[in-house]
Amino acid sequence: MSQPALIKPFVAKGTEADRLARFHKRKRINAIAIGLSLFAMAFGVFWLLWILGETIRLGIGGLSATLFTESTPAPNDAGGLANALYGSFIMVLLATFVATPIGILAGISLAEFNPKGWLASVTRFVNDILLSAPSIVIGLFVYAIIVAQFKSFSGYAGVAALALIVVPVVLRTTENMLMLVPNGLREAAYALGTPKWKVISMVTLRAAKSGVITGILLAVARISGETAPLLFTSLNNQFWSTDLSQPMASLPVVIFQFAMSPYENWQDLAWAGVFIITMAVLALNILARFFTRQK
Repeated sequence: MSQPALIKPFVAKGTEADRLARFHKRKRINAIAIGLSLFAMAFGVFWLLWILGETIRLGIGGLSATLFTESTPAPNDAGGLANALYGSFIMVLLATFVATPIGILAGISLAEFNPKGWLASVTRFVNDILLSAPSIVIGLFVYAIIVAQFKSFSGYAGVAALALIVVPVVLRTTENMLMLVPNGLREAAYALGTPKWKVISMVTLRAAKSGVITGILLAVARISGETAPLLFTSLNNQFWSTDLSQPMASLPVVIFQFAMSPYENWQDLAWAGVFIITMAVLALNILARFFTRQK
């Protein structure tokens, strides 16, 4: 037998000077890209810190005991934001309570039951439209089907508008988190004779629990500061009201109205409301990060 031919080692083409020039060129491009990235990050962080600083500086001065115990006042009178805080809390709570099960169940259906069928494709398409739709469009839609039909603004209409914003966020997050669960976990459960509903509830959903909770918290953070849908649905109420069938105050709407007013006491209350809602959203985002890290 003839001896096999020796494999010649690969020899890079070009002179040493050419290779060195290409290396320095790549190094310069890399340094420029890193510099632009750091500049973009610093630019964004600068405005974020400025906004937070102004919110703390102007908002913390308006905090007082009456802020949480008295309703919105008349111009140049003393008062607080108790009715707006309650209205926002109850509408956000009910919207989350209504929309979260719908979003989770729809996400389970898309991830676990025929994820490539035509119904799943249509559902994803509609969900993407809802995710990208401006909130004012959702507010106008609820106004047309609820407010205009009953000829009255109401807290229930505000809950419906906020729920329509929560559903697509929770749905997409739930589906994505369930798709990340390895199929080996499902197959092992099926091999033990576990029914599908128990596999979903005890295996896949439990494995994706942190991601699903994160999606819910992010959805709550989003609707906590929505103003446009509430302007067309719950409107506002200067007085304390727990009747969801009537117009109801909310913190974003009060901030919107008071911030543009010429009255100093209203402007102070608006900044105090901005501080409260900013800290609440920041706390929800920190909670979301915490659950993500626990995963």
